[in-house]
Amino acid sequence: MKRNYQLDTTAPIASHDLIKQIAFHEAGHAAGIYLYNKQQGLPSVFFQITQTADKLVNLPDASLRDCFVAGVEGGYLIDNLPVTLLESACYFSATVQDAYQAAFEADMINLLVGALAEAKHVALREGEYFNVNKAGISTLRFYGGTSDLDKVFDYLERFIAGREKREDKMIGLLAKAVAFLDNVGHWQAIERLAAFILDSKESAISCEEAIAVLDRPY
Repeated sequence: MKRNYQLDTTAPIASHDLIKQIAFHEAGHAAGIYLYNKQQGLPSVFFQITQTADKLVNLPDASLRDCFVAGVEGGYLIDNLPVTLLESACYFSATVQDAYQAAFEADMINLLVGALAEAKHVALREGEYFNVNKAGISTLRFYGGTSDLDKVFDYLERFIAGREKREDKMIGLLAKAVAFLDNVGHWQAIERLAAFILDSKESAISCEEAIAVLDRPY
């Protein structure tokens, strides 16, 4: 889960604002991997947040886009399912198939939550109401979500044959991702982790460190 840094806009973004956006993007992914999976009763899965330790706040904006990079490594449930299950899911019971599809769905939602968290942060920063449905799913590409969206579409094509059904599923996934962010506790956890990322001077934030921040009561 890695934010795309080629923004689809010519509008300038101040370096400190872009750094915060990146932090919220990665905090959103991490929160989804830990909190959403936990909420759904799904297995825990390893992840870590990597970043260039120096936030480079004194560089011009154009240089920042090339120099400050952050991302979440790991975090995919589907990568941790047995190969035999992936190859033979259609032959298992309905219960096992449901668990298989739940893993796919959680991975897709956690991919969407990164760009959505960044978009919500920007909306709140600008004093606007957060409503991703107003402009559509393609808006998330503006918030570094291009590769995440491409992976979601790839997932959908794996197990949903019809285009209309894929579109309906995407609408449902987006609604669940937005509902996750609308939960006050989840959003506060994302804010805490984003602040932790911004303060960190380390090149990697471990899974345990991120979870400890997400689990704080305040």
